[in-house]
Amino acid sequence: MASNMIEEEIVEAETECDQLKGPQAEPRQYDIIYFNILALLYFHIAGIYGLYVCFLYAMWSSIFWNVLIFVIGNLGVTAGTHRYWSHKAYKATRPLQVFLILAHSVANQYSVARWVRDHRLHHKYSDTDADPYNATRGFFYSHIGWLLVRKHPETGRRRKVIDMSDIYSDPLLKFQDQHSYWFLPLVIFIIPSCIPTLWGESFTNAWHLNMLRYILNMNVIFCVNSFAHLWGLRPYDNHIAPSQSPGVNILTLGEGWHNYHHSFPWDYRSDEFGVRFNFNAWFIDVCAKLGLAYDLRTASVEVIEARAERTGDGSRVKSL
Repeated sequence: MASNMIEEEIVEAETECDQLKGPQAEPRQYDIIYFNILALLYFHIAGIYGLYVCFLYAMWSSIFWNVLIFVIGNLGVTAGTHRYWSHKAYKATRPLQVFLILAHSVANQYSVARWVRDHRLHHKYSDTDADPYNATRGFFYSHIGWLLVRKHPETGRRRKVIDMSDIYSDPLLKFQDQHSYWFLPLVIFIIPSCIPTLWGESFTNAWHLNMLRYILNMNVIFCVNSFAHLWGLRPYDNHIAPSQSPGVNILTLGEGWHNYHHSFPWDYRSDEFGVRFNFNAWFIDVCAKLGLAYDLRTASVEVIEARAERTGDGSRVKSL
């Protein structure tokens, strides 16, 4: 019964999404945000220099530290802001929530509240002008261009219908959102750059290594919006743009099976086969064994098969 209700919700969302397609209500103009262009340009130049530092000057302990922070930041976005807060794919205890908020902050993808709002819009109105990362505007726009211009008017209008009551009623998320102007720079830039100095790394080297780690965190997640909406198989729903992308799955540690995810967004695995390379799902599984996560939601085999048969492109593999 629950699965049928969820399927009905998906069909309703798909219908509403289709209504937005076709002739656009507003012209596709670009109101450029020059500050964002300059900031992102600096981050990427500093990150490229960080790659140079990584090979020639950095201490191994500093490199390991940044790899660790990369994984933590990735988990904050994928297991936390995405699977937990955006889709309610499982429940988390308060200690796990605190960790996920801090981990998300390390990745510096705005506050959890802003990320969730935009992502719920992305699912409800995927690949239309109401979608903040609208892939129909091209690869560059869906990857990073959406950060460089002001949102389409349709995005602003549709934000009003997104239910965010669960997010705004949480005091921890409210704190992070209201104090993001100082809290996020502290967690993303200052602390990760200062810690390597404790074992003798220069602050300059540590800063640029952290810039490299930061732009990697940013771009691998953005690959889901770009690569995984433009190329790949669609075994579960051939009528939507999101696709299966093994390459993106490796980069993001488990977020690349995107056609499955858009077909069954409540599944905490974001993949029919949880045993495939899916570090993010493994993390949630370990948390469940430790009593930190519970009520993990999955789509049943019957629902998956019915959806694939009804709307898939015929490429679904039934078993590993």
